[in-house]
Amino acid sequence: MRSTLRLFTLALTTLFAGLGSSSLTAQLEPRSGLSLAETLSQQPEPLPLARAFPYFVSTISPGRYRVTWEPAPGHYLYQHAFAFAQQNTKDSEALSVNFTLPDGLNKTDQFFGDIVAYYEPVSVDIELSTVPGPDATLVIEYQGCADWGFCYPPQTAQFPLLP
Repeated sequence: MRSTLRLFTLALTTLFAGLGSSSLTAQLEPRSGLSLAETLSQQPEPLPLARAFPYFVSTISPGRYRVTWEPAPGHYLYQHAFAFAQQNTKDSEALSVNFTLPDGLNKTDQFFGDIVAYYEPVSVDIELSTVPGPDATLVIEYQGCADWGFCYPPQTAQFPLLP
């Protein structure tokens, strides 16, 4: 029994010694020649949302508003991600509003395929369907990405409406 155990131990030692010097070492070598820390330090860092897609809301006339975004360089907004609604109270159902989107740039996106994007400032005109109450808000939805591959999650913002 002792000789079988010694033979088994010798076989395992030989096996692991051979693996340690060739295939295990090859699997652990970095492919790019850079350490993980160096690779991560070369990745761009996402801008804060407010700097990547700043926007403002202006009143055109009673019941009509314009929302304008100014994407940071190298950032774009998805046309298909824009949505707007009027909410008269915090717990009320959202009401649809009419809005007009301008033409954008046709692009093949790594996340959504063929899309329409806005790289330049984009303004969306909105017309409310009813007169807002004192607690009414305009619900604004949008999403955008950076050219280098970072996609921001869909955003929802609320803008208080004046009756």
